[in-house]
Amino acid sequence: MQNLSLMLLPVLAAQKGAGASLIKPLGHHELLLVLVQLSLLLLVARGLGEFMRRINQPPVVGELLAGVLLGPSLFGLVFPDLQAHIFPKSQEQSDLLSVISWLGVLFLLIVTGLETDLKLILRKGKTALLISLGGIIVPFITGFGLGWLLPASFLADPEKRLVFSLFIATAMSISAVPVIAKVLMDLNLIRRDIGQVTLAAGMTDDTIGWILLSVVSGLASSGKFDFGTIFHSVSAAILFLGIAFTIGRTIIDQILRWVDDYVGGIAASMSVVLILSLSAAALTHALGLEAALGAFVLGILAGQSRRFSNEAGHMLEIFTASFLAPIFFAGAGLKVNLLTLLVPQTLIFGLIVLAVACIGKFTGAYIGSRVGGLSHWEALAMGSGMNARGAMEIVVATIGLSLGVLNPQMYSIIVMVAIVTSLMAPPLLRYSLSKVVIGEEEARRLEQEEQASRSFVKQIHRILVPTSGGPNIQLAAQLVGHMAHQNSIEVTALYALSDKQPQSKGRRTATQVKDTAAEQALVSVAEEMQLPADTTLQTKTESGRSKVEVILNEANKNYDLIVLGASEQIRPQKALFNLLVDRIVQEAPCATMVVKSHLPQPKGETDIIAQQQLKNILVPTVGTEYSKYAVEVASTIAAQTGALVMIVNVINLPQVEYILSEQRSLNPVKEIAHDLLEQQAAIGRNLGADVKTYVLQGTSPEREILKFAQTKQVDLIILGSNIRMVTGRVFFGHRVDAILNKAHCPVAVITVS
Repeated sequence: MQNLSLMLLPVLAAQKGAGASLIKPLGHHELLLVLVQLSLLLLVARGLGEFMRRINQPPVVGELLAGVLLGPSLFGLVFPDLQAHIFPKSQEQSDLLSVISWLGVLFLLIVTGLETDLKLILRKGKTALLISLGGIIVPFITGFGLGWLLPASFLADPEKRLVFSLFIATAMSISAVPVIAKVLMDLNLIRRDIGQVTLAAGMTDDTIGWILLSVVSGLASSGKFDFGTIFHSVSAAILFLGIAFTIGRTIIDQILRWVDDYVGGIAASMSVVLILSLSAAALTHALGLEAALGAFVLGILAGQSRRFSNEAGHMLEIFTASFLAPIFFAGAGLKVNLLTLLVPQTLIFGLIVLAVACIGKFTGAYIGSRVGGLSHWEALAMGSGMNARGAMEIVVATIGLSLGVLNPQMYSIIVMVAIVTSLMAPPLLRYSLSKVVIGEEEARRLEQEEQASRSFVKQIHRILVPTSGGPNIQLAAQLVGHMAHQNSIEVTALYALSDKQPQSKGRRTATQVKDTAAEQALVSVAEEMQLPADTTLQTKTESGRSKVEVILNEANKNYDLIVLGASEQIRPQKALFNLLVDRIVQEAPCATMVVKSHLPQPKGETDIIAQQQLKNILVPTVGTEYSKYAVEVASTIAAQTGALVMIVNVINLPQVEYILSEQRSLNPVKEIAHDLLEQQAAIGRNLGADVKTYVLQGTSPEREILKFAQTKQVDLIILGSNIRMVTGRVFFGHRVDAILNKAHCPVAVITVS
């Protein structure tokens, strides 16, 4: 203890000597002010945003106006003392609000990246590049000419007109991706072709603009052209993007996979994406590029990963849209002082700068769009979107002011241009896009995306296949393999062990036998699946207090479907399948599919059953969501195997006779059945399956279904059902029970918790 005290003496002495330089915590008044600022900005921004929504305008317009109203233009004019007290001209206080505003920029770009369809952008890459080049070159030339011709009174240093002109040119070239993204989200256009191309062009435009800004900033600092700065900025951008979209994609996917496997949950998924995005933003900022570039790119990479939780992305979008984005947009508007623009000379030249900015951007984007093959109205829409400057131009103006290139007068003009062009974008986009006719290819893609968002089978990205061997799970594995050829999924085959083993001399031998059994079971399932080359298959053996606990613990790691084989042995009297399967179906955190093959146990050296030839797949339906799930699974399998999907609806005659108390025709009932079947058949055909529908009638629906299955030589019956609990056991209903037990062919039951 004495030795420890002696060791700590130098440390304590050093701390005592440095006591005078200790960093003080945030002051009471500073904290109070920032809380008041945030609450006031959020209140006015969200209030005006909702008002704009009510009058069919994008909320971002109201959020930008909120800052203008709370700034010196209105609030400062009516209540100057109160406005100065709440928003003091203090660098430290301004920095606190700026940090939160920058978080808004980064979060908005992360969400934008998650929504960005990289494949579509690459498909439209040539068009996006041409638009971007047009949107940079033309406004840069017109901006440079404007800077060269403006009166000397607008220059901070008339001796540095070249640097001033380059700054104006760069400011004219910038587009505000956060504003563009928010407008596209507000107008529900972000998934449209025009939305994705606008984002791609805007991001390319901004990347070039940020490089230009780095070069011009270096020029302003050194007072001369610095080719080293130019080379550094260009090479840093190319290097970052090159690494990010090659090995970076794999690294991000592996990180998300590891977190999902070993931590799991929406919170973990969101946290890791935020950590990676903020780290990438820090990296690009350290490289002399804009931090927003790193956040946007990481958002794209995370959105491309199958392991990123859609729920996490949705929560992130809600948090951004409800808090950080309104603060960011209102904070940008807060910097505008319209009063300084009322001076006649400033007003005249301010309008000239605004006109040059709009004409240059519209002209450049329009020319690039037309060369890229877009129509007249699409080109106008592109110009409307790219013309929004937003906070990115405010960043340029702030840097110019801090470097002594811009004076306060010119700073106000550039900020005004940023706000006005951002306010112009939504109505111009809305008008021009109303004239754009959606092409057949785009309409088909949007329809497919809409259907996929509501589809059960399209939301299946991860499948868990617990196995202990046998024909039931092997046939189930074959069905999973067919699904994997139609949808991009990940599969985990799990062999579960119970730790409750009797103590005996032969325990080591028993363990070796179990290890062999596990290996054989996993190998047979993997072979039966015959997965495509790009499908990830993970096999694992886990142990716990019980097999059920092991399977359910694994299932809680964000799986979308658990595929089980029914018991290979005689089931207990109170169980539907067996005690293990029944409990998993009952407690599963996701959908389940239980397969009963009705196949004999294979004999001989191999335990692997032959690949089953599926020609006819039967799906009984009563029009419920569960029936629709069964139709989707059957159609996905049929699209791969070429099987015919037979969808049947049975009119239960006793029930119909009870409902139709008077002697009337069955035609209305049959018409309802036909309409129901056609709705379900349309789902199957959209998934690429050949579908036929049949209306049956009889006194026992299950008997009619079984008779139909035998007559039509059905190879597989797929049922959709909900879970009911009867006397403590899993129960799907007497009809499902009857079909499960008496069918001559394999049966699969789909349930959703």
